[in-house]
This record gives sequence, C-alpha cells and structure tokens, in this order.
Amino acid sequence: MVAEITAERPGFKSLARPSEGRAMNQPILSVADLSVSFRTDAGWQKVVRDISFDVAERQTVALVGESGSGKSVTALSIMGLTPLGSSRVEGSVKLNGRDLLALPDRQMRKVRGSEIAIIFQEPMTSLNPVHTIGHQVSEALLSHGGVSRTEARAEALRLLERVRIPAAKSRFDEYPHRFSGGMRQRVMIAIALACRPKLLIADEPTTALDVTIQAQILELIKQLQEEEGMSVLFITHDMGVVAEIADRTIVMLNGEVVEHDETSAIFRSAAHPYTRALLAAVPKLGSMTAFTHPRRFPIVDRTTGVADEPQETPDTVKPDDQPLLDVSGLTTRFEVRSGLLSKVQARVHAVENVSFQLRGGETLALVGESGCGKSTTGRSVLRLTEPLKGSVRLEGKEILQLSPEEMRNQRRHMQMIFQDPFASLNPRMTVGASIAQPLIVNALADRTEAPDRARALLSQVGLQPDMAGRFPHEFSGGQRQRICIARALALEPRLIVADEAVSALDVSVKAQVINLMLELQSQMGLAYLFISHDMAVVERVSHRVAVMYLGEIVEIGPRAAIFGNPQHPYTRRLLDAVPVPDPARRHVQRVVVNEEIRSPIRAPDYVPPIRQYREVTPGHAVVVDA
Repeated sequence: MVAEITAERPGFKSLARPSEGRAMNQPILSVADLSVSFRTDAGWQKVVRDISFDVAERQTVALVGESGSGKSVTALSIMGLTPLGSSRVEGSVKLNGRDLLALPDRQMRKVRGSEIAIIFQEPMTSLNPVHTIGHQVSEALLSHGGVSRTEARAEALRLLERVRIPAAKSRFDEYPHRFSGGMRQRVMIAIALACRPKLLIADEPTTALDVTIQAQILELIKQLQEEEGMSVLFITHDMGVVAEIADRTIVMLNGEVVEHDETSAIFRSAAHPYTRALLAAVPKLGSMTAFTHPRRFPIVDRTTGVADEPQETPDTVKPDDQPLLDVSGLTTRFEVRSGLLSKVQARVHAVENVSFQLRGGETLALVGESGCGKSTTGRSVLRLTEPLKGSVRLEGKEILQLSPEEMRNQRRHMQMIFQDPFASLNPRMTVGASIAQPLIVNALADRTEAPDRARALLSQVGLQPDMAGRFPHEFSGGQRQRICIARALALEPRLIVADEAVSALDVSVKAQVINLMLELQSQMGLAYLFISHDMAVVERVSHRVAVMYLGEIVEIGPRAAIFGNPQHPYTRRLLDAVPVPDPARRHVQRVVVNEEIRSPIRAPDYVPPIRQYREVTPGHAVVVDA
C-alpha cells in the first residue's frame, strides 16, 4: 500500500487543533541558557552548557550531534526526565510561556503526554512486553482522564489506524513482540499523539530502523505534523535525515551549540568546521558514478574545516581463475516447534538456495531489510549457524564437510566483525588480551609473544599500542570497532564477514572505520562479505552487490549496474528510500511503501520454488518472478 497524504480520513475523528491565532514565528518552545550537570565522584560534571533555541508552531527543528554531544540530555531536561538527586538543570524551558523547570512534579506529569510528548530510539524497550499494544495506547488516554475505558479503546483504535498500522482492529490485542521494529515505532507515535501534544520530541526515532522503514516513519511524522499542526524537535546524528525533515538545524558538540541556522543555509554554506566535518562524512547516493573502484570518505579536520582529498582505492580484486569463496545452493532453515511432543509446526526459511562467488581482494555487499536473511547467510558461510544443505568452498576446500577439529583450523582463514563491538569484547579482559587470545588458541604465538603481536595489531588499525592494557568500556564505539577489526586480523584471514559493522557508529566515525577497512584491503588483499542495509555506504565500499529478500538473492551484479540500472522492484524500493542529504530536493515526492516485509515462516510441507535468473548484462542477473 502506498502512503497517502491526507488531512482527514472518512469516518475519522480529527485530532487537529485550531491555531488559536498564534503567529507562525511565535515559539511553542523557548529554551534559554539551559545547562545540565550530573553528579560524579569528582563533583558536578556539566554536560550541557548554556544552550538557547526556539521551536515555532508547526516547525521542525533538528538537534544534531554525535554520541556524547548532549542532544539527548537536552531532550530529557525539557521533559523533566533527568534523574532526581544526581542531576542539576539550570536555565529556562518555556512551553507556551510557562516555565517547565519551575513546575512541581505533579503538574509536570500532567504536562507530559498532554502538551509535550517524546518517542525514543528503541521502541521494544519503551513498550511493555506483557501488555497488548491496544492496552498501552488506551492507558495513555486514561492516565490523563476525561474518557471512559470504552471511549479510550475506540480512540486508541483510531490512533493506530492514524499511524497506518495495517489491519489495526485485528492487531489491537497483539503483544509488541509480534510487530516489526517499524510497526513498534508507529505504536510509540500513537501513544505520543494520544493526548494531542503541542510539541513532539523525537529522540533518534529512526536510527535503529532499516532504510525503507526509516522512510516510512519520516513520511508518517511529516504527515501527522501537517494534520495535527504540532511542532517537532527531532534529535539525530544523521544529516541525511536532517535534510529530509528539518526547517532549522542546531549543531551540538561537547554540550554546546556550535551552529544554528536554517537547514538549507547549513547545507549550502556551513560556517563551523565541525558542521562541515559532519556533512563531509555523509555518504551520498550517486556519488560513485564516475568511479570504478571503492573510494575513501573525505575526513575533515574538526578544528580547521579542511578536508583531505579522498583517493579511489587501487584495483584490489585478484583475477584468479578460482574464486576465494564459492557458495552454491546454500539453504538454512529453523524449525518452529510447540506442544508437549515438541512437534514441528512450521519452518523459518531464513536462507533459500543462495549462490555467489567472491574473489580475493573483492567486496561483495549483501543488502536488504532486517529479516531478509543476510546475517544468517554470513553466519552460515562461517558455520556459526549450521546450514541445511548447499556448498561453501573456501580456496577450493568444502567447508560444510569438515569435522569440528578441521573446521577449527580452517576458521582462522575466515573471520567475522559484528555490529555491536561492545557486546563482542569480553568486559573483564583487557583489549590486548582479547586480541592475543586467538593467537594463543591457534598456536600462532606463545604467551610471551602474543602481547607484542597484539600491540602491533592495535597500531595497524590506528590505535596507540599502549592502549592494550585498557578495558573495553574505556574506549569509544569507533575505537572498539577498530579493536574488533584488530582481533579479526590477528589470524591473518583471507575472508572477513562484516555484519553491519558500521551501522551502529556515528557518521564521522563510520567514515573513519570504512576508510580503515579499505586501506587494509589494499594492503592485505582481504575479501569482504559486507552485510548492510545502508545503500549509500554500500555504494562507496563494494565491487559487487547482492540484494536479498525473504532469504533469496533477487538481484546480483557489479556495483555500477545495481545502482545505475536496478531491475528488481525491491532493489528500486531500497534505493528510493535512501534519504537525500540535500534540503533543496525535499519537495521531490518519493513513493513510500507502507508494508512490512513478509514472514519467511512456512508450513512444514512447503516446497520452495526453483528460481530462474535472467542475465541483464554480463555479471548482472535478476530473478524472474513467477
């Protein structure tokens, strides 16, 4: 179903307010000299310093910055949600002229939800898993009084329909775990809108979502803002999203505002070096048209604003007759069992008859939405998840037929980098010990040699060797991912599976890690199976691209062919959903498909069809849909 932009739906009770004669430029929210401090062992630590800004009626203001810049703390301070006793908030926060910081807790609780509401980054942790979504939306209405339970239920259903939950009536009594990430975020928006707030604070509401789901949520927020006449304070680190949605932009660094202007002016001629650094690190779809090989991101000096000149990487692909990795007919399914006898009720067709080749020094990107099977494909190739059938050959050796001992010896040639570097590192081990451990386990170094090798690997990934004695919590996200790369390199692998390795990183840190991966590929001839949902990043780093949908590859080919001449409707849908970091193109209407990815769960006796592929150009093939 294609999203509709409509001010009113038939039979739908309007929630929009009259403007009450307020001028467009009169602020709904006025923040003046806001400072926030937290109590530490060393005393009070100020994390937000004297920031001031306004949000006008029907206006969207973006609060932009990387992790630790203070933008989320600013939002929590506006809502009065900073921890009592361990935080100190100073300054003024006025909502329609009333200072929220001066309100007692009882009055502030009435303001939250009714006049000002917030949606958070991760809806699964914000929704109560033991209550249905209908109950949770109804409770938001009942908590502010004025309606009966019957009226609250009816209004909750209308809200779920309003945020485009498909078949809202039949899904009203379902629990959060039955919904996808995008649909759970829609439920959170319905709860936020329950009492018709004047101001909506959206704290990284699309960061954890796939690009197509992100496009749906952004489109929904814009539509609801138009229908409701509300103002939006949108918090993000993604400048592409800022270009898509914001009227004005505030850039924060180390708890301070470093630039504040109309969004179009910031993108046209940013004044502060840090803003220019953020903009330079944004991957732009279509920027690789003139280049054959992957290309580094430009890195801008945050103090001077001067950018280095990104170089196209040399041709690293080895023209060997035999591919490094040859995957054929790979199939991985999971059984769904229930009942006293644990009978198989259904099967999840996670990976279905997947075939591809990867040469030394080449990057093949596996792209698609969450649930498409790309991560399971990567894990199946490494036998971290056992496939049902198929063939995986590394340098001609059949991986799936190896014994556990043989597989252990073979695994040193194939390593994995995971999405969350903090969860990948043992918090009780120093990073030097984490890097040295695989060397010792695989008898590549003894306990006296391994620490020196670990320090050398840290230096190779751009970290100081003396950092080997620190623990994971002492590093930033980007540094932790570099440590994970160093650990993967310890065994001198030929193949690295990078599973969403940069998706959790801030935009400038993401650029630095990708540049490191490209540099290591040039130096060591590494082959990457690069798993991602970020099409703009994929265009920058890949030689070839395989698009996955419901466990199958629906299109595969050279990067230039996939991005320049996409054939499958799903490939075009992924590309259309990428936000364009250019406010001047905001008026260009995009077709946003409001539907969830179909379930890969099938009946036990289901026999999947044998897919046929049509060759578009040499090396570029697309599935022929039945």
